[in-house]
Amino acid sequence: MTVRLERRYVPTRFELRNGGTSFQFYGYALKWDARSSNLGGFRERVAQGATSDSIGRDDIRALFNHDPNLILGRNRSGTLRLSEDSTGLHYEVDMPDTTYARDLATAMERGDVSQSSFGFKTSGPEGDSWAEDDDGFPLRTLQRVALFDVSPVTYPAYGDSTSGYRVA
Repeated sequence: MTVRLERRYVPTRFELRNGGTSFQFYGYALKWDARSSNLGGFRERVAQGATSDSIGRDDIRALFNHDPNLILGRNRSGTLRLSEDSTGLHYEVDMPDTTYARDLATAMERGDVSQSSFGFKTSGPEGDSWAEDDDGFPLRTLQRVALFDVSPVTYPAYGDSTSGYRVA
């Protein structure tokens, strides 16, 4: 016996409405030369300018906790803006009208989520270098990276990263 699946489509009209208030998520995904926590036998830092090629070239998303199911924005759509300044890699995201974005804004307002992170891979043979810090602990320096995402996160690798939200 063969089971046949039936699908029916009904033409319908709908409209999207906005409540009139827009919000932005923002933060520093990373700060230059800041040290990460212990990443399993080494620490890491990012050299100034390591992301400059990527933010001008790559298709980068803003996600919550690096989860691709929880997309907040994208630079190619214009809803994510990335910039480097003397402090680090700064981002601004136009908040989507989704339940998970509103939940994130609530968690930020409460102070439960206040830091950020970044997803990346090193670019080229000189993308990173290794040395030891003053305590003799292995230290990786990211010199050139290709970014996948910036993310407000619950558990950051870099404790001095930031995230927040504001009325736009």
